[in-house]
Amino acid sequence: MTHPSIRRERRTNRRTLRAELRRRTTAGRLAASCARRPRSLATVALAAGVDRETASGCANGLRTVAKRLGMTPAATARTRRTVAGGRARHTHTVSRYSLGQVARLTAAYRPRKPEYKAAVVLIASFAGVAA
Repeated sequence: MTHPSIRRERRTNRRTLRAELRRRTTAGRLAASCARRPRSLATVALAAGVDRETASGCANGLRTVAKRLGMTPAATARTRRTVAGGRARHTHTVSRYSLGQVARLTAAYRPRKPEYKAAVVLIASFAGVAA
């Protein structure tokens, strides 16, 4: 019979491994979803590995670039979800861009903040690899 402390350690280790597996499968599912169909700019940033606050600000900058270039989104939708998670009180119109469009936007985007510069590198590599 194994010692109770060994069982407890194994249980803790398995819990940690299951959490990591859930995190990796969620990230893989989101990346595959972005490759299959147009998604919002914030969603693509999150799939590329950018944190939520930076993703939201970077998506705003990319939207401005899209407006400047005259690029129309691949799809638009009405949604209640917000980038911060949960459900918003009212519906929002969301513009969704394909990965090819995101690659063009990141090529034209010149951010000033160091966090946004790092985020653009992540998003560009994500859009270039999956496109």
